[in-house]
Amino acid sequence: MARAVPMLSYEDVGTAVDWLGAAFGFRESGPRFDDGEGHVTHAELSLDGATVFLGWPGPDYRSPKRHAQECEQAARWLATPWVIDGVHVDVEDLDAHHERAKAAGATIIREPEDLPFGRLYSAADPEGHRWMFMQSG
Repeated sequence: MARAVPMLSYEDVGTAVDWLGAAFGFRESGPRFDDGEGHVTHAELSLDGATVFLGWPGPDYRSPKRHAQECEQAARWLATPWVIDGVHVDVEDLDAHHERAKAAGATIIREPEDLPFGRLYSAADPEGHRWMFMQSG
């Protein structure tokens, strides 16, 4: 059992589940809940032992991408190439993962690079959540 599980909110959880599977290789691994009106309110995804929960907090929620479109300050803090309030995931083959994400339309924030602690790249999903993927050195 993981000791910490990231939880990300999405405007459209169902679409996010599909996209995160196609781009990053996640698979739906737990229960899916909805509000009875067509909104998926909770889903659980996994990738090689990593788990993330997705949720829809309601109609007032705005994704990071939408927030940045409506707020100049948010646009400025999202201009950095570093992951801000994102998710870090270890992967076996970083370059193959990167190519898959690019092919699926991920916004690549940082191209793959070798650092003292491993090889990594960062990407944003369609709603603007940032993901850092790393292959340990």
